[in-house]
Order: sequence, then structure tokens, then C-alpha cells
Amino acid sequence: MINLGNLSPNKGSNRQRKRVGRGPGSGHGKTAGRGHKGFKSRSGSGIKPGFEGGQMPLQRRLPKRGFTNINTVQYSLISLSQLDKFEAGTEVTSASLIENGMARKGRPVKVLANGELSKAITVRVDMISGSARTKIEAAGGTVVDPKE
Repeated sequence: MINLGNLSPNKGSNRQRKRVGRGPGSGHGKTAGRGHKGFKSRSGSGIKPGFEGGQMPLQRRLPKRGFTNINTVQYSLISLSQLDKFEAGTEVTSASLIENGMARKGRPVKVLANGELSKAITVRVDMISGSARTKIEAAGGTVVDPKE
């Protein structure tokens, strides 16, 4: 009877690792399959990513253009059609948008006027476009400054 005490793997499924550098009797002794001399025979060597045999690597051949502004602010953009999924009369905040998976945590939220809004909701987010503000107010909703 087979139980946990006498289970064994299928024949040939588990192979022993190749033990190199263990003397002449093993068949993989002395140079351990690395050959004689040269960069690849040394310890700690190995071709690094991007190395092209001494040729100028691609990442150094390509021109560098422009710069990345470290002070730029990445907003989570929300459209009015996404806000339409909330029930009428609810207050939509950055936290509720993150909770519903519409915005990313750690980013300020900006509402854009893409789509239509059919319900009256209260919106309290970091930024809102002018046309989105007018559409929300036209639907009977209100826009609240988040600092209030």
C-alpha cells in the first residue's frame, strides 16, 4: 500500500546535479569544464548583460535625447463615465476611487470630462477640469475643494 512514508519520485524525474572540480575520476575535474585560461575560465567572470564582445554596446551607441523631469506630477485620470458608476448622492473622494480600483494609490486624482454623467454626485478630488466641473454641476452634482 502506498502512503506518505514510502512515496518515491518517478524513475528519471530527479537527476543529481553535476559536481564539477572533484578530481580526475569524476570526468569533470581539474578545469571543471571551463577549458584553459581566458575570461570565461576565471572565477567571478561571466558575460554581463549588454556586453557585445568589446564592440561598443547598443545602449552606448544610441543618442541620448531630452531629460526626465523629476518634479513632474503623475495624476490618476478619471473620466465622468467612470464616476457614473457611483450611486446618486454619494460623495466621491480619492480614497473611494482607490478602493474601487479606478485610481492608483499615492497619486493625486484628476477628473476629466470624457463621457457623460447622469446622476447628482459630490466630487472631492485633487484636480478637476473646467468642462468636467460644468458637466457635474449640470447633472445636479457639486464639486468640493479637497482642502475644505
